[in-house]
Amino acid sequence: MNIGILSKRKTMMTGQLKDCLESKGYIVSIYTLENLIINGTLLNNDFYILKSKSLFFLYAGFFLEANSIPVIPNPQISFLQKNRIQSHFLMKKVGLLAPKIYLGTADTFKNQLDLKDFPFILKPIMGSGSKGVRIIRSYEELKSENNTILYLEKYIKGIHYNVYFIDNEICTLIKPPLSNEHVDMKKIETPDDIGDIIKKWKDYFNGDLLFGHLDIVREEISNKLYVVDPGSFPEFTNWKCEISPVESICNLIINKYKKLHKNQNNI
Repeated sequence: MNIGILSKRKTMMTGQLKDCLESKGYIVSIYTLENLIINGTLLNNDFYILKSKSLFFLYAGFFLEANSIPVIPNPQISFLQKNRIQSHFLMKKVGLLAPKIYLGTADTFKNQLDLKDFPFILKPIMGSGSKGVRIIRSYEELKSENNTILYLEKYIKGIHYNVYFIDNEICTLIKPPLSNEHVDMKKIETPDDIGDIIKKWKDYFNGDLLFGHLDIVREEISNKLYVVDPGSFPEFTNWKCEISPVESICNLIINKYKKLHKNQNNI
């Protein structure tokens, strides 16, 4: 079986997935910006793993699905998590708490926002993790050129968690605020209410969410849990549970492909 991986890089998790799959006898090709062309040549593989949520790779995923080539994780689900506006309303649809958001230009914000509303978190509309994310404490820190639309999120003061999940295994860690998944984190036992959030999140996708992570903040004042960022395919850098993330993810993906392939043949 021929498998393609759509990824920004050939190293880290992508390289480990390739090694794992090849050890199982599969032929694996990695497609980065250096060699990815969205055309009929992509149809030579049996299925694809969508490691990157960058738009170009998402476009490739949509192209492949339109040509009946399975893509795992599902490109539409990955897009919903990549676009912060989409993910905000998705959280509300699932029934999870998310911070209040604001969209507008810097000038609009200066005219409409009250000083008591600060601080905010400025985030790229298309993105995940901590890249391009910063705290905004005053009007003076709000800048946008050519009336660029800015995405602001109400800052939630409290304990920040990075919560990984692979199938039914949950790994909960305390993280520094606004940090990425690669900083050192302390593993804790998963609180029941965080476990409930992960279950509700996974159940919404009815078996299509094999793994991922949620950034969650427990508000200091209310003790409520707010989901501030989802991720469809993290690096699992801080995974500190017993199972091997790479081996487990490979098995989940292969089993998912076999199920999709069987259903497709039965149509």
